[in-house]
Amino acid sequence: MEDYRIRVRIFVGIIVAVMGILTLRLGQLQILDRDDFTEESQSNAIREVRVPPARGAIFDRDGRLMVSNQPSYNILITPRYFDESAIPLLADLLAVPDSVVVHELREAREWSGFQPSRAFTEVPFGVFSRVQEHQYRLPGVTYEIVEQRSYLSEANASHALGYIREISDAELERREDANYRPGDLIGKTGVERRYEEPLRGEPGSEFKLVNVHGREIKSYQDGAQDTPPTSGYNLYLGMDERVQALAESLFVGKRGAAVALDPKTGGIIALVSEPDFDPALFSESVDQATWNYLNNSPEKPLYNRATMNQMPPGSTWKPFMALMSLQEGTINLSGPKSTVHCPGYHPLGGGRFFRCMDVHGTQTVISAIQNSCNTFFFEMMMRTDVDTFSRYAHAFGFGERAPTDIGEQTPGIIPDSSYFDRVYPSGWTAGYSINLGIGQGDMGVTPLQLARYVAAIGNKGTLHPPHLVQRMVHPETGAVERPDLPPSERLAIDARYFDAVREGMRRVMEQGTGRLAQIPGIPSGGKTGTAQASGGRKDHSLFVMFAPWDDPEIAVAVQCENAGFGGQCAAPIASLMAELYLKGEIPDTPAKEIRMRRALTARSESIPVADAES
Repeated sequence: MEDYRIRVRIFVGIIVAVMGILTLRLGQLQILDRDDFTEESQSNAIREVRVPPARGAIFDRDGRLMVSNQPSYNILITPRYFDESAIPLLADLLAVPDSVVVHELREAREWSGFQPSRAFTEVPFGVFSRVQEHQYRLPGVTYEIVEQRSYLSEANASHALGYIREISDAELERREDANYRPGDLIGKTGVERRYEEPLRGEPGSEFKLVNVHGREIKSYQDGAQDTPPTSGYNLYLGMDERVQALAESLFVGKRGAAVALDPKTGGIIALVSEPDFDPALFSESVDQATWNYLNNSPEKPLYNRATMNQMPPGSTWKPFMALMSLQEGTINLSGPKSTVHCPGYHPLGGGRFFRCMDVHGTQTVISAIQNSCNTFFFEMMMRTDVDTFSRYAHAFGFGERAPTDIGEQTPGIIPDSSYFDRVYPSGWTAGYSINLGIGQGDMGVTPLQLARYVAAIGNKGTLHPPHLVQRMVHPETGAVERPDLPPSERLAIDARYFDAVREGMRRVMEQGTGRLAQIPGIPSGGKTGTAQASGGRKDHSLFVMFAPWDDPEIAVAVQCENAGFGGQCAAPIASLMAELYLKGEIPDTPAKEIRMRRALTARSESIPVADAES
C-alpha cells in the first residue's frame, strides 16, 4: 500500500512538473517573446510587394526626349505557395515547355521560398491577361508591372546612352546592400551604367494580406505601412540629338568615329561610333543569333571606337608639334630661328631621306601648318627628344584616360625613351622617332582625345573634362544635381603660340587641304590627316576642326577607318556636323552638295577575313 502511495506521489509530481514547464513556456511565448512571434505570425498572412521605381528619362541639351519608359509585365512565383500540379497549366498559358517552368521554380526556390521571384519577364500583354484570368487556379503566382526602356530619338547614340539588362549573379553579390533582387534591370554600358544609382531611384513596398493559397486579399492596414517608390533622376545631356543623328547617317558604309565637344565646357555634343547597334534591342530579351552578331561580327558594333579606337593621328598632330616646339624654343615666331627650308624631303643623314608631299621652300610655323609640310615637322622632331615629346603629349591628355563620365576608354600609346628601349632592345636611333613629328609611327590616339586636344587649341589652352551629362533633375522634387567632374586644366603654353597655330589652322580651311570643308559664312580652323594602315590597305582618314574661328562653340574630331585621305571622308562629316550645330540647319548651297557627296560616297575598305578573325 505504501508503495502505491509513493508511485501516486511520483506520478502527480511528474504531472505537476510537466504542467509547470508548459505554463512557463506559454508565459515565455505569450509575454516575453510576444513581439517576435507576432511578427512571424504576421509574415504568414502579410506579403511585402516590392514596387519598382520609374527609371529616370534622358534628354538632349535642348530638352528633346531621347529615352523614356513603357510598361512591361512580369510573372512572379512564390515557391512556398506554388502548387506543382499547376506547372502544366502555367506552361500552357505562357506557351513554354513544362521544363522551363520547373527550371524557373527551382531558381526561385534557391533564392527564397517565401519571397516572390521574377520567373518570366517581358510577358506580352495578351499572355499576361490569360494568366490573370486563371490566377485563381495558380496559387503562388502573382505579377508586377514594371517599366522598360523606350527609345524615341532618330539617333541611336548607343555607345553614349548605353543599355540596361537583367542583373547578373556576380553583380547581385557586389550590390547585396543596394536593394537589388534577381530579375532587376541594371545599366551595363554608357550613361545607363555610369549614372545607374541616380537613374534607378529607390524601390518602394506595399503590404498585402494573403490567404493560405498565397493570393492577395487586400492591403494591410489600408496601406498605412506602405512605402512609395522614389523615381530616378532625369538626365540632361550636352548632346545635340540632331547633330548626333546627322553624323550617324553620314557614316553609312563606314567604320570610324566622331566626337564633338563644347570648347567652353567640355560637354559632349555628339559621340558617334560606327557601326553601332539599336539600343532598343536590349529593351527585350536578345535572341542568340542577334547576341552572336553583336559580339562576333568583324564590324564590332559593341566596340566604342570613339573612346577606344587608337591609331596614329597623321597630320592632325602637326598643330601639337608646332605648340610644343614654340614653347620649347626649338622654333620661333620671328627672327633667324623662325623658318625651315623644305626641298621636298628631310635629310636624316647616312643617305636616308624622309619624303615631304611637295617642295614648299621656306616655311614658318603658320605656313607649315597651312601647307602640312612634313619636312618642317620632321625637323621639329629632330630638335626634340622623345621624353620631352611624351611629356607634352601627356599634358594634352594623350596616353591618358580622359577624366570623363564615359567608362569605356583606352589611354592610347605615346612613346618615350623607355618605350623604345623596351620595344627595340637592340637599339634605336632618330630614324625610329622622326615619324612622330607627323603623327605616324609608334603612337596611337583616340577620337575623344583628338576632340579634346582641338578644343583646347580653339579655346587657347584649357583642357576641360569631356562629359555627357550636364545636369540631373529629379522629376518629383525638382532638385538639380551636377555630375562630379574634376576641374579643368590650363596648359603651360604661351597664348601667343596658340594664336599662331590657330592662324595656321584658319589658313588650312581657307587655302589648304580643308578648303572644301569650309562652312559658308563661318570662319573656322582645321587640319586634315591621313594615318598609314598596315598590310597594304587603304589609309585612315582623319580631321579636326573648331568653329567659329574667333570664339569657338564646337570642336570636332572625325576618324574614318580605311577610307583614304583626311579631306575625302572625315573633313566633310565634321564640317556638316559643325554647321548644323551652329546654324540649326544646313542651307541648300553648292558647298553643302559638295560636302554631302564627298561624305556619302566615301566608304571604308572591307575587313580581310584574317583581320576580322583576330
